[in-house]
Amino acid sequence: MSDEKPEAEVSGYIRARHNDGSRDVRWPDPPVPLTVPVYDNHAHLEISDGDEPRTLAEQLDLAESVGVIGVVQAGGDIESSVWSADAAASDPRVLAAVAIHPNEAPAYAAAGRLDMAIEAMDELAAQPRVRAIGETGLDFFRTDESGRQAQFESFEAHIALAKKHGIAMQIHDRDAHEPVLETLERVGAPERTVFHCFSGDADMATSAAERGYYLSFAGNVTFKNAQSLRDALKVTPRERILVETDAPFLTPTPHRGRPNAPYLIPVTVRFIAAELGVELDELCAQLAANTVEVYGAFSD
Repeated sequence: MSDEKPEAEVSGYIRARHNDGSRDVRWPDPPVPLTVPVYDNHAHLEISDGDEPRTLAEQLDLAESVGVIGVVQAGGDIESSVWSADAAASDPRVLAAVAIHPNEAPAYAAAGRLDMAIEAMDELAAQPRVRAIGETGLDFFRTDESGRQAQFESFEAHIALAKKHGIAMQIHDRDAHEPVLETLERVGAPERTVFHCFSGDADMATSAAERGYYLSFAGNVTFKNAQSLRDALKVTPRERILVETDAPFLTPTPHRGRPNAPYLIPVTVRFIAAELGVELDELCAQLAANTVEVYGAFSD
């Protein structure tokens, strides 16, 4: 590719995940490769984790070796969104999502920089390999009443950007299910709207799917205490299901707590296939088709 960036440039912005010493930071062994390849619909590869940090190329090569042939790299602030766009420009296995995370929006607003940050996302979204606005949305778990006006303002501005550029939107929704759905109804959702790391129950999944939204399931669907997510999975139409890591977070069982990365997607996919009672290859083909439907072809 003529516009490829050298690895050193793409890796210029990297931040480490905090470790207080209580976590097992050894990388899990690679799972058995998938026969039919799939994609990781949401990851944060700019966050360094594990006992042996890996470059972007190393992460992608390992993922590809087990049948994960592409990653949607998501931003959450200006710096990580620029990194995401650069990563997508540097490697055909990456597409980018750019946004100001809802938990970052109040800080930008307090500093008088939210409008500037939205303008920066607008500029990044014009790049051909930026295929989504995300992650944006509402988070009432980490942000109290004082920051919610800024979250709503940011969320609605991001919705407008996704529609302006004709690209998908990845929603972060934590403890804010009804306000998120109400906002999408009130202002009008983008044509391709994804609930990243879906966290609702079966009723929420039904409501979202009826509106044509996509539900992306992460490794926490495998957790013992996540029956509500498994119930939601079972009522979601197959053509609306996506799969993601949210790496380096939410590592699937039996590796919970250890570093997560796109190469562990097969663990979650096999769990989902068993939970739904479908053939693994059939599910993989559906997941891959759904991903391309939302974000377009990775090779474009």
